[in-house]
Amino acid sequence: MIRDGELRSGMRRRPFAELEDRVVRAVSGLSLLGIGPGEAVALLLRNDICFVEATQAAQRLGAYAVPINWHFKAEEVAYILRDCGAKVLIAHADLLAELGDAIPAEMHLLVAATPPEIAATYGIAAEVCRPCAGARIWEDWIAAQDPGAAPAPRRGDSMIYTSGTTGRPKGVRRAPATPAEIAAGDVVRRLVYSFRPGMRTVTCCPLYHSAPNLYTARSLAYADLILLQPRFDPEALLQAIAAERISHLFLTPTNFVRLLKLPEDRRRRYDVSSLEAVIHAGAPCPPAVKRAMIEWFGPIINEFYGSTESGPVTFCGSEEWLARPGTVGRAVPGATIRAYSDDGVVCNPGDPGELFMRLASYPDFVYHGQPAARREIERDGLITSGDIGYFDAEGYLFICDRKRDMVISGGVNIYPAEIESVLVTMPGVSDGVVFGIPDEEFGESLMALVEPMPDSIVEPEAVRDFLRRHLADYKVPRRVELRETLPREDTGKIFKRKLRAPYWTATGRAV
Repeated sequence: MIRDGELRSGMRRRPFAELEDRVVRAVSGLSLLGIGPGEAVALLLRNDICFVEATQAAQRLGAYAVPINWHFKAEEVAYILRDCGAKVLIAHADLLAELGDAIPAEMHLLVAATPPEIAATYGIAAEVCRPCAGARIWEDWIAAQDPGAAPAPRRGDSMIYTSGTTGRPKGVRRAPATPAEIAAGDVVRRLVYSFRPGMRTVTCCPLYHSAPNLYTARSLAYADLILLQPRFDPEALLQAIAAERISHLFLTPTNFVRLLKLPEDRRRRYDVSSLEAVIHAGAPCPPAVKRAMIEWFGPIINEFYGSTESGPVTFCGSEEWLARPGTVGRAVPGATIRAYSDDGVVCNPGDPGELFMRLASYPDFVYHGQPAARREIERDGLITSGDIGYFDAEGYLFICDRKRDMVISGGVNIYPAEIESVLVTMPGVSDGVVFGIPDEEFGESLMALVEPMPDSIVEPEAVRDFLRRHLADYKVPRRVELRETLPREDTGKIFKRKLRAPYWTATGRAV
């Protein structure tokens, strides 16, 4: 039985009954294009109704929906298309204009017109929002499919690409969930997200990220309304909460900062009393920011800790956090989390160590095509994202540092190795190092220290311009400074932690 409710974006409304019909048609059409279990369907789409339709259709074929970060430049997109082996790419028209010949000739291409609300939000010219002549248009293609020819539904997943220390993104390819895992996972999701029938929610974080992607997909089973916003806008979100009586949200600490930066009189214009649960994750939340949000929205600000690989392994409600500021909570049902010392011994309460975790209800995964990389992060059947943390005597987890180099800026994971591998190819650059420094709004921002070759002249803005030609804009360091020489270990490796430490000393934190 199809529930009442709708998916909405801008002025466009998609009742769930209509959504279901279109998904079944897309299942039929994708099957005719050769998509079956284990295949990949790539999505180069902003937050849009067609993103949800395409994801659901791919997964019902037992295939992997592969969302691609639409900020990526052509060579980054091309790498993921090749790596995942996608037979089909579904993309917004304006994003295709930037790709050139990055799309493999043998790949089936479906083009969705860039909708008005997205064009207005990003200032996109009307002429590039329309599919070019001869394109296979998503709307027309959907309408032409026979829903009666759709294969029996199977259960697939999304394959999210996460950056890594090797400098190339890795696809997290998860095994199909068993019935027991599905049932146990529903228990965890109801705890973490506080889902209930009839809930009303807004998706304002990018759907190519794992947490908002999963949150939105699971909301379909409960929500009466899912409102898609092209991007996060603090006042637009408050307007939606008040006008639509929104009950549930997923946000990041950066979203909190931007909400709190609104003038007090504008914030108080909007009734937020309909909110029941606001979950956040993706980066450490400054205590002052979280306390201010609890004072504003009430004790409904909840938090989970985890990663694309592990899923949510802890949960912390507002009351728990107020009693223990800084904690990310205790293990959810079925989660195992341990802190290990450098010599591989499980740490005592209060002693920090590298965190390894596993959620029993989350199906196991491999890094697509990179089995060795998967083995490198495992210990005793648990996996790590490189965070350092400790448990108090009651089992509450506190994150205190990051062992690996990953930077979390505005909830986005960025691995400096990828940036450094491009930086050293710049003419006139001998070497360089990239790391995170404190940022009031984003938590961290990127800093690059560059060592020019002897007798070479390298300007900081030229470095940024060079990186911008090869990498998504959010990977380009905000600050670039030149150093005649960079300090190195005996092995020749740059002392990154020594370079990074002075920027964090005054903050009283390390991440």
